[in-house]
Amino acid sequence: MNNENSIKEIVKEKYGSIAAKKSQSSCCSSGCCCTSDNNIMNENYNGLNGYNPEADLGLGCGLPTKFAKIKKGDTVIDLGSGAGNDCFVARAETGETGKVIGIDFTPEMIEKAKENVKRKGFTNVEFIFGDIDKMPVSSDIADVVVSNCVLNLVPNKKAVFKEIYRVLKSNGHFSISDIVKTGELPDEILNAVEMYAGCVAGAVSKDEYLSFIKEAGFKNITVQKENVIILPDEVLNSSFSDETVSLYKANSDVIRSITVYAEK
Repeated sequence: MNNENSIKEIVKEKYGSIAAKKSQSSCCSSGCCCTSDNNIMNENYNGLNGYNPEADLGLGCGLPTKFAKIKKGDTVIDLGSGAGNDCFVARAETGETGKVIGIDFTPEMIEKAKENVKRKGFTNVEFIFGDIDKMPVSSDIADVVVSNCVLNLVPNKKAVFKEIYRVLKSNGHFSISDIVKTGELPDEILNAVEMYAGCVAGAVSKDEYLSFIKEAGFKNITVQKENVIILPDEVLNSSFSDETVSLYKANSDVIRSITVYAEK
């Protein structure tokens, strides 16, 4: 799983299928991080202003908009915006005087997001088709960037953080929820196609992830929240060899969801 274009096509196909089928979750449909009853990564949006259940496909691993310090009138960009869940929460924070732009490279997700915003009647929420490692927007336009469980799916994470730096205004900031590792995963898990499309195999180490942010020029880097993610036995036993399961269980707290904040 090291060809960038191949990885992107796998992810695009998987997430396009999720959008078309109105699936509960990418992780659930790939079987990498769910039990049969729930997505073990997804956090509860109930109670957050602007939450729209129709736009929540259960694809997240955090609540970045909750930590993003969005103010009235801000321009917010959501990377990998899916059906628009975080965009609608961000819109509640930035209000009618602000603007929210969602970027996603899956046509089916863009279509679903546009249906959702039309249903809501919002005129200051826009969804754009494009890659987040080469965003189709101008420089210095965003006050805040958010993203929820997306960068782990992108092969060139360094490029994404450089792009975030480019599109943020001076003194702008981001809050991003993502999956990282604090140790090594067995090769069989890392090489599993479904594990890549489902949030796990594309994760880099926490230290490397934070170093990408620093190298891009950001300051005041803060981990706002961190959770351990444990892969369920039913997924492990049905997908991998006994040896791989044993190796994983010897270091089962290696997968983490983190929410990271940093300023330009």
